[in-house]
Amino acid sequence: MSLALKLANLALLILFPISWFAPLLRAGLLPLFGLSEISVISGLQSLWDADVMLALFVTALALFAPMLKTIGVSLIHFGLLDPRLLPTLSWLGKLAMADVFLIALYVVLAKGTGFGRIETAWGLYLFTACILGSIIISTLTAKRLAN
Repeated sequence: MSLALKLANLALLILFPISWFAPLLRAGLLPLFGLSEISVISGLQSLWDADVMLALFVTALALFAPMLKTIGVSLIHFGLLDPRLLPTLSWLGKLAMADVFLIALYVVLAKGTGFGRIETAWGLYLFTACILGSIIISTLTAKRLAN
């Protein structure tokens, strides 16, 4: 396995947690009032108060799935996990992409109502890049293992 692929995957172990605390959105009710920042973690905290089952589901998709996949791919890179598990790990990473689509849907819905104001923040781009990077790394890993 190439060193660059290993390092890129290991970098995700640092970048994913940063993306969870980074601001995804800035939201406000009216244009005159300030915007509050929403991150994956702050959104999960609010969700735990409102709906525990949904919070468990979103926590699994947003936090556990990408980290389990990243750790699993690293273990494959270093020969500590059977490469036949890569398709299962890749599936885990695709589950995390559902979070990005949900966030995008919320932005579109909120902007469409015209009631409040929502702006995307740099954390949304970082979170999306981490997930897409993870998908690309696992795809390249599968190709290298097939050769």
